[in-house]
Amino acid sequence: MVTRSRRSTIRSEAAQIRRTGQRLGHDTAQISASLRRALPEITALEAWRLALGWSRREAIDQVAECYRADGLHPPGLTEPMLCRWEHPKAHNAGERPGPEYTYVLARAYGTTADDLELTRRGRGLPLQSQTTVRYRRQAAPPWEEVQMTTAAGLPAVRESVHLALLADPAAGSAVLDAAQTALQHYALAYSKHPPHTLFGEVRRVRELLTAPLTAGVAADSAELYRILGWLSALLGNLAHHLDDHTGADVHLAAATHIGHRVGDARLTAWSYGARSMTARTRGQYGTALEHATAGVAAAPTPLVRAQLLGWALLPSLAAEGRAEEAEDARRRADDAFDAAEGDEPGRFGYDRAEHRLHQAEAHLALDAPRRALPLAEKSAEGCTPGTPGWAAATLLLARVEAAGNQVTDAAARALDVLDRVQPERLRSTARARLLALNTALGSSAHGGAHEFRERHRALPPLIDSHGRGLTSAR
Repeated sequence: MVTRSRRSTIRSEAAQIRRTGQRLGHDTAQISASLRRALPEITALEAWRLALGWSRREAIDQVAECYRADGLHPPGLTEPMLCRWEHPKAHNAGERPGPEYTYVLARAYGTTADDLELTRRGRGLPLQSQTTVRYRRQAAPPWEEVQMTTAAGLPAVRESVHLALLADPAAGSAVLDAAQTALQHYALAYSKHPPHTLFGEVRRVRELLTAPLTAGVAADSAELYRILGWLSALLGNLAHHLDDHTGADVHLAAATHIGHRVGDARLTAWSYGARSMTARTRGQYGTALEHATAGVAAAPTPLVRAQLLGWALLPSLAAEGRAEEAEDARRRADDAFDAAEGDEPGRFGYDRAEHRLHQAEAHLALDAPRRALPLAEKSAEGCTPGTPGWAAATLLLARVEAAGNQVTDAAARALDVLDRVQPERLRSTARARLLALNTALGSSAHGGAHEFRERHRALPPLIDSHGRGLTSAR
């Protein structure tokens, strides 16, 4: 253990070595190497920071600048976290930053993960159980390999719709084609954009497309209304992920009404399902059940029926503790899924991983964690690591493990989510799952529980649809 007085001496000697190196024209790598030779107690990560002449606070500020340069909200990196990464042995934890922080630290310091001696496979999770072993084997690729887009391409989509409208203010077939293509783009790329960014773009496109209806010049008002209904459904879902329950209700109610008006049964069914979801979030289980039942009745295809049964009806029944009816809904959902022709991608689609996620959550709500465990594991395995769906399944799996007193495994999974998913991409639903896990772990000091609580507490607030932080998000 390096004493506090020795730490003070190290800082003084490091500053002198840095000044000497600068006079000799040495670069940061050469100064870092000199520091390691003269001060064998320090790690490569600390040596590079000292070679740059930065305090930990300044290093954190430089990391934040890397995020801002990419149009992203800075993460919740703290000085104690950086200290533990620089002195892992002193904290008796062998801690290292996760893949995302490794990538950004190397970028901020102007070097590589190898030079910082942070290169490693996986997260270094302890091999204390078979569950942990399985988790390591399904480890995801490094953060930089999970390409999640920023807002770069979104304005161009809106501008193309605008240009089509300028050429044809009556919103003829070319405009409708452009609008439908934009809608498909938003639905398919939903998880690749921070919710507040996508919300703004979808709202602007919807506003553009209402102009022909307002002016009474729309060439095909029914089709235009249909597209506007789906855009409203998308806004409702985004509002839900931004923790704006009132906004979600308004948008989804409009989508339901339009679905009825134009005879789009799928829009109607999906909107009812989303309204059931938002009602459950507010604890309005009776209302959630009413919307879920209406959605199942409106479902036009086996896949949509499976979606409404699994996503809306099953969890609504489970939330009310109606185990037998929930089991019946689960069987009906499985039958409908088996009868479907296959998965469908996108925000309005449904796949086996999501199907299993909702079933696992229902079992957990009904206090049956053993039944939830294999479903949560398969759901996580079926998702692309780093995506919101993967985060949802992984955090649910952590909840199941916490219920079984597997604190180390549960905390490790949650920390992996925080490492891989940038804070501004954490939806309100993911934050709710993090909060539930934090409660489930209680005051445990085992494994990484303490670090998880600290990381959870340091999360920046949720970003709303106006790009502002919501201080009450956690």
